[in-house]
Amino acid sequence: MRRLSTQDAEFATQLKQLLAFETVNDPALLRTVDQIIADVRVHGDATVLALTQQFDQHPAQSMAELELGQAALKAAFDQLSPDVRAALELAAQRIREFHQRQVQDSWQYQDALGNTLGQKVTPLDRVGIYVPGGKASYPSSVLMNAIPAHVAGVAEIIMVVPAPKGELSPLVLAAAHLAGVSRLLTIGGAQAVAALAYGTATIPQVDKITGPGNRYVAAAKRAVFGQVGIDMIAGPSEILVYAEGDNNPAWLAMDVLSQAEHDEVAQSILISSDARLLDQVDAAITEHLTTLPKAQIAQTSLQNRGALILVRDRAEALALINQIAPEHLELCMDRPEEMLDGIRHAGAIFMGRHSPEAIGDYCAGPNHVLPTSGTARFSSPLGVYDFQKRSSIIYCSPEGSQSLARAADILAQQEDLDAHARSARYRVNASNSTGAAE
Repeated sequence: MRRLSTQDAEFATQLKQLLAFETVNDPALLRTVDQIIADVRVHGDATVLALTQQFDQHPAQSMAELELGQAALKAAFDQLSPDVRAALELAAQRIREFHQRQVQDSWQYQDALGNTLGQKVTPLDRVGIYVPGGKASYPSSVLMNAIPAHVAGVAEIIMVVPAPKGELSPLVLAAAHLAGVSRLLTIGGAQAVAALAYGTATIPQVDKITGPGNRYVAAAKRAVFGQVGIDMIAGPSEILVYAEGDNNPAWLAMDVLSQAEHDEVAQSILISSDARLLDQVDAAITEHLTTLPKAQIAQTSLQNRGALILVRDRAEALALINQIAPEHLELCMDRPEEMLDGIRHAGAIFMGRHSPEAIGDYCAGPNHVLPTSGTARFSSPLGVYDFQKRSSIIYCSPEGSQSLARAADILAQQEDLDAHARSARYRVNASNSTGAAE
C-alpha cells in the first residue's frame, strides 16, 4: 500500500494521480452502451431477452420467465432463518424510521398583497431501482432504494437485478418482499436501464432510475438522463479514515479493507499525523489479508488506489478530507464533533471509534447510496427527496396582482418580450375593463 506525506514536494501531484478515475468516459464503453440503448428502443423485449441470455447466460426463453411474482418473493422471505430475518427486519425498520424524517410537506402562505404562494410536494408515479447481482448480491441495496421510495409515496417500484445463469440470492428476493417492491425482473446491465427509461411491452417506462451498478449501468444511466431522472453516476466504493489519538490498528485496517474488498478499483485511504500508527495499520492489513476470503480483490484495490497519508496536523487532514470529498468518512478519534463543522464535503460521516462504515451499509438507518468520485462536493445521499418533486403555487387575487403585473410589464419590455408584457398588462385594472386594452 503506497505511503504519501503532505510534506513531500510531490504530494499534490501524487494525490491527483491517486484520485484520478474516470467512470464512464471510455469511448468504446459509450459506443457499446449507446448501441444497446438504441436496440432496446427499437426492438424492446426481444433485445432485452437476447442480451440477458448473452451476457448473463440466463436460461429464460421468454420475458415472462425473467419476472418473479410476489409469491416467489414471499416464499424466499418465509424461508429465511430466524436470525437473518430478524437482522433484515431490524435494518428495514431503522431505514424506514430515518427516512420518514426526510418527508417534505406541501406549504402555502399569503403575502402582503393578498396573493397565495406555495409549494406542492408530489411523489413520483413509478420508479426503477437497480440492484447489483453480478460479482455480489446486495439485499441491503434493495432496502436502501425501495424503502425511501415507499416513504415518499411512490405508487409503483420496478426492481431489476441481474441473475447470472438464472441464479439469484434468496436474500435479495426476501428483501424485495420486505421492502414492498411492486415487480421484480431478473435483468441487468445497460439493457435493463434502457428498458426502464423507454419502456417495452413487458416493462413499463419509469420516471426515475436509482441504484448502483457496474460501469455499463453507470454509462447507461448517464445516457438516458433527461428521458428519465437518475439519482447519480455511481463510481467505485470509497472510504477515507481519519485516525487521531489512541486507536486499534487492527480495527482501522479492517475498516480500510471493508471497502477494498468491494472491487479492484475501490478506493481506501487512511490519514493520520501518527507515522507509527500508519506503520501498524499497514502491518495489520498484511495480516488480515492472509485470512480474508476476498483477499485478492482487496489487495489489488489497495495496490491500485489505496494510500496511507501522513499529515502534520488536524488542519491538514481537514483540508484533505474536503479536497477528496469521500463517499464514506470515518473520524476515529475522541470528540469527533470537534471536526464536524470543518467538514464540508462527504457522503456519510461516521463519528467515533464505534461507528464503522459497515454499520452504515446495513442497519444504521441513513442511506448507503452515496456520492462517489468527489461528487459529494455537490451531491447528497439517496433519500426520500429523490422520490418527490415540487411544484410552485402562484394564486394572485385581482387586487394583489396589480403591482406585480405592472412590474412584470416593465421587466418584460426590458427583455423585449412583448407578449409577456401585454399578458401582464391585461391584468392591470382588469376589473374596470372587459377588453384587451393596450
